Amino acid sequence: MSRATGPTAASRRKILTLFAALTAVPLLGSPQAAAAPRAARGLDDPAKKEIAMKLVSSAENSSLDWKAQYKYIEDIGDGRGYTAGIVGFCSGTGDMLDLVELYTDRKPGNVLARYLPALRAVNGTDSHAGLDPNFPGDWRRAAQDTAFQRAQNDERDRVYFDPAVKRAVSDGLRTLGQFVYFDALVMHGDGDDATSFRNIRKRALNKAKPPAQGGNETTYLHAFLDARVWAMKQEEAHSDTSRVDTAQRVFLRKGNLDLVPPLDWKVYGDSYHID
Repeated sequence: MSRATGPTAASRRKILTLFAALTAVPLLGSPQAAAAPRAARGLDDPAKKEIAMKLVSSAENSSLDWKAQYKYIEDIGDGRGYTAGIVGFCSGTGDMLDLVELYTDRKPGNVLARYLPALRAVNGTDSHAGLDPNFPGDWRRAAQDTAFQRAQNDERDRVYFDPAVKRAVSDGLRTLGQFVYFDALVMHGDGDDATSFRNIRKRALNKAKPPAQGGNETTYLHAFLDARVWAMKQEEAHSDTSRVDTAQRVFLRKGNLDLVPPLDWKVYGDSYHID
């Protein structure tokens, strides 16, 4: 994730295979399964998805203009190499490599294609070998290309957004809960480490049941956010928990489980508003 966030290299590389196992089995025969199509229209709704991206951008880039982040790139010194784009694709964690491979499949000879050998070599490290000095500038050039913007959108959906929404729907969560999962998955990945999304969820399940298991939605989401805060505090780069404390919990305490505007929240002390 961009700025002061990002899962471990192992987390990001394992996300597709590990998360698929969680989302593959439907909750057949339960009342919650029958309600799933309605829930799936939550964060999937274009207006709600736009809100979700603004919320993420407020925490990651101190701006509601998430589309301005296609060109964002820097090394924030978190051990994950370059962090870039709308959900902080990292050169050291595999998802940046996947993105550039997709872009190159769709548009051979693009300005980033020549960095593929280097991205493969630095995967799993914080090294800039083969990337400096021109990779950041070339990333910003690529970000002007609508094909690269679409590739970023598609990888965001494939790796983070769609799996998070599916898991949340299967847990019986409405729009806010779907966003809570999405934000956590983007930051923490879904590997085997204790701070990964799947293990945050396991910690929450030890405290409360989600609606799909007969639990109270608000109680469960508080338990999930408690587990999320614990995970964030395990790493200095995540230690400011205001994206939970003064944003997601604000909506939850107000009972805004459908994430209905107007929305007011703070991150890192800065105030934000969506009509």
